[in-house]
Amino acid sequence: MDEIRWTERPRLRDPLLVCAFKGWNDAGEAASAAVGFLMDSFDATPVASIDPEEFYDFTAVRPTVQLSEGRTRVIEWPENAFRAATVSGADHDLLLFQGAEPSLRWRRFTDLVLHVSRELGTRMVITLGALLADVPHTRPVPMTGIGSDQALVERLGFERSTYEGPTGIVGVLHHACARAGVQSASLWASVPHYVAAAPNPKAALALVRAFEGVAGVVVDASDLEESAESYERQVNAAVASDPEVKSFVERLEETVDESQADVTPEQIPSADAIARDFQRFLRQRGPGDPP
Repeated sequence: MDEIRWTERPRLRDPLLVCAFKGWNDAGEAASAAVGFLMDSFDATPVASIDPEEFYDFTAVRPTVQLSEGRTRVIEWPENAFRAATVSGADHDLLLFQGAEPSLRWRRFTDLVLHVSRELGTRMVITLGALLADVPHTRPVPMTGIGSDQALVERLGFERSTYEGPTGIVGVLHHACARAGVQSASLWASVPHYVAAAPNPKAALALVRAFEGVAGVVVDASDLEESAESYERQVNAAVASDPEVKSFVERLEETVDESQADVTPEQIPSADAIARDFQRFLRQRGPGDPP
């Protein structure tokens, strides 16, 4: 595994691997922003990286030039970095991976991801992704969860994927997990296609909240909540200035509201599930945390 550059090999408690890839799987930069937020929230430290040389067409995913101390030119290559975080009060530590979807040798690339995962003792892989969809920015972000096996599907209330068509590195990674007998879950946020070019902190926040439910880890996302509120205000102002776009968004809102009216009582979380989530939140709070 010469392509892997190790920084350290920390001892982690039953860690979960959480991945996001920039590019095709990352509408509105929501998935990469969510993992970046988790890295910052838990003070994750570098443990390993994958050498990009064999996996990218650098005419498509170009390195960048930066000035160091205002004079020395430094090349920064596409980064595929693993960082580890200990999560006090939770059942699991985290191994967090953030990278760019590779151009070449996807099977080898996913083998390397799983190799690092095994070396550090992870038992489950969680990927975060975001896709463009006909959804309004004014409503809660639609989320889709996909599980690798029936037990996981039933435990988390996910669904078996029936999608057929082109896939990205996330789909290939989950296929590699299945071949290796590694449990995996895939969380997807739907991003409004009419604001696809802008970073979407609201979708990133939805991914973080969905991750909490799967991983059993509580995240203080107050900063991301503020960014999401600011984002919605800015998009509201932009939409209001264009009557045609405003009319289109109103039609999307009507469609979503009609579909939500069909929700059955069985689809609403039970009181027991809500109680379990609240108890987990209390366990992870320190004695000095504000109420």
